[in-house]
This record gives sequence, C-alpha cells and structure tokens, in this order.
Amino acid sequence: MRANNINGEIKVFNKLPSTWNGKKHYMGGFASSPVEVLEEEGFFEVVDPQYDPAIEELGELYLEDNKYYYKVIQKTWSETLAELKENKIKELQNNTNYNLKNTDWYYIRKLDRNVEVPQEVEDERAIILNNHNDHETAINALTKKADVVKYEFR
Repeated sequence: MRANNINGEIKVFNKLPSTWNGKKHYMGGFASSPVEVLEEEGFFEVVDPQYDPAIEELGELYLEDNKYYYKVIQKTWSETLAELKENKIKELQNNTNYNLKNTDWYYIRKLDRNVEVPQEVEDERAIILNNHNDHETAINALTKKADVVKYEFR
C-alpha cells in the first residue's frame, strides 16, 4: 500500500494507478514502475501500524523518512470506570447464563420431580460458577478504563 500527498491531501492507494501524469511526463505502466520512480512521484510506502483496536484508533497519516505512518491515538470513554465495570460484568453474566443453560433442565427436573442431578453436571456447573466469580473479582480489581475494555473471559 502506498500513499501520496496530492494537493495537500494524503491519498492512500491500495492499488497503484496503471497510468500517471508524472512530474516530467505521462507514464503508462505506472503500477509496475520501480520503487525509485514511484518515490520520485511522491508514492511512499504506508507502514502497517501496530495497535490495539480495542483501546486505540488510527489518526492521520504523516510522512517521515520517506514512509507514511498512521498516528495511533488512545481512545477515551465517556463512561466512568464503574460504569465500564458494570457493563463488563453484565456481559460476563450473559456469558455465564448461556453456559448454564445446557444444564438448567437437570435442576428443573430435580425441582419438579425430584430426579437426581448427575455428579458430572454438578461439577460442570460448579466450574462455570467459580469461573464467573473469578472473572467478576478480576474485573472489580481493575483500576484503568482501558484494562476493563480489554478484559476478556472465556
């Protein structure tokens, strides 16, 4: 991917044009021109940024050392830390409820007809609920908004 500053606006080219009205003359087969020719015409490589889209976003392009780079900007959130935690815990609760649904009918059957719940089902539910508690404790211990946003549970 290359970019060029055209009339004060940086334009990104995923695919180079096949022809180009160059500084010196009109050029056919421009897309397959050597790097030197491309750079003479102002087409410089765009460096693929390393960033975390959960907490960062791409800003404007800038040219440095004959390469274009994106500014990487930290995201900000209008929610408070407590609100972000509350939302993350709601997401966790939904995930936990989804995981428990496969075994809920055993407990309904136990309540309705006093049919015993198999031990492996009880063990599975205990793991799910312990996992939930561990994640909720971890979320509540976080002190930065970005960490809450990035927090993942399985």
